Amino acid sequence: MTLIRQDDLISSVADALQYISYYHPVDFIQGVHEAYKREQNPGAKDAMAQILINSRMCAEGHRPICQDTGIVTVFLKVGMNVQWQGDMPLSDMVNEGVRRAYNHPDNVLRASILADPDGARQNTKDNTPAVIHYEIVAGDSVEIYVAAKGGGSEAKSKFAMLNPSDSVVDWVLEQLPKMGAGWCPPGMLGIGLGGTAEKAMLLAKEALLDPIDIHELRERGAANRSEELRLELMEKVNKLGIGAQGLGGLTTVLDVKVKDYPTHAANKAVAIIPNCAATRHVHFTLDGTGPAELTPPSLSDWPEITWEVGEGVRRVNLDTVTAEEVKSWQPGETVLLSGKMLTGRDAAHKKMIDMLANGEKLPVDMTGRFIYYVGPVDPVREEVVGPAGPTTATRMDKFTRTMLEETGLLGMIGKAERGDLAIDAIRDNEAVYLMAVGGAAYLVAQAIKKAEVVAFPELGMEAIYEFDVIDMPVTVAVDSKGESVHKTGPAKWAKMIEEQAIEVA
Repeated sequence: MTLIRQDDLISSVADALQYISYYHPVDFIQGVHEAYKREQNPGAKDAMAQILINSRMCAEGHRPICQDTGIVTVFLKVGMNVQWQGDMPLSDMVNEGVRRAYNHPDNVLRASILADPDGARQNTKDNTPAVIHYEIVAGDSVEIYVAAKGGGSEAKSKFAMLNPSDSVVDWVLEQLPKMGAGWCPPGMLGIGLGGTAEKAMLLAKEALLDPIDIHELRERGAANRSEELRLELMEKVNKLGIGAQGLGGLTTVLDVKVKDYPTHAANKAVAIIPNCAATRHVHFTLDGTGPAELTPPSLSDWPEITWEVGEGVRRVNLDTVTAEEVKSWQPGETVLLSGKMLTGRDAAHKKMIDMLANGEKLPVDMTGRFIYYVGPVDPVREEVVGPAGPTTATRMDKFTRTMLEETGLLGMIGKAERGDLAIDAIRDNEAVYLMAVGGAAYLVAQAIKKAEVVAFPELGMEAIYEFDVIDMPVTVAVDSKGESVHKTGPAKWAKMIEEQAIEVA
């Protein structure tokens, strides 16, 4: 019988969450680096460079890889010969670990969890509760997997109950383009196959805990149907040409993981869950000898990459930019922003739209200004703001026309593509949408020199801030004529891959 102390589990979970907030798994870094070296699309290559540079900065500075520090998922395999020393239920121990991790004063993590999801949506303020899965197994130890999953990638999860004769590959290839780039590729796909509806989703989530090893599988060859699916999907998904951040390119996924389970004769349940460029998970075992010891990776595991501003870059002063200037910006062009910008996400947009509908004056003047879709991490030490990468822009699509036409807003900055509803509004108002790289939050934050809450402070990280920025890198994703690089880029690269037989990952 193994005795495991309550405090050992709590401190191990807390340490694990801090650890994964700033250390990417080394296999992920190696996978992105290999993709970076192969990439031929300059825009996609630049995005991966920012992801790699950001990752190294976070490892050195012990600050979050992404501003979305995730919803915590914990898998526990509890040995039947384990006894606990403590008075808390196991779920309470895990949640206490989450609470301590997210309120750690040296590396505050963003609290993103809202209670009453279809009602008041009140922030729990400590990122609890976690989503916890238990399995009772033989043995005298506790095996624990801790992951933190960003909302942008989780939102792109897909499920279907296929007919037994339907093709899993065809269904996955149909879903990937619909997922857009809000899951921040390049990343991994977890595929759950079989069981029941909830089992397939759970298998897909568990699959994402495995290391990137697709190249090893290629070398030894598939031994079963799941491995055959991995190889086939890896090739065919990358041939779609979606590329890093959806800009078009050779690598959309770094690996495809497939887990299956026996199922009913009438069913074929299948689920997709993607992991983003902020892949965060760690595995450890408690055996009664004390808390887990997590060994930091060596900085030599990160490639030395520099991000250089090209000669053709456009520098823009947000304090003086005009609508006429914006009309000259070209799709795919790199822009460095300096000056003052506003921020706002879902909750702030909803409040502003409601105020406009009621004839009320907004608390901030949007005329001729740019709004950045972001919910930053709280600052620590000398920071003016914590990691502040973009959130998924499509969530603001339904607000876009009203914001452009009733506030005088000139442009927006966010992550990934815009939907047709927003693109039409951007074109009709000759505005612009700029894309910042998802998964480079700490790097982006270095461009922010001052941050002040100017409206809706009660919304916490979703309040409206005013940022002063210097040389914040973005890409023109939708120009004033309504051309979207997230439509033209993948189409171009899919055609090039098909016609030129360019080797994909």
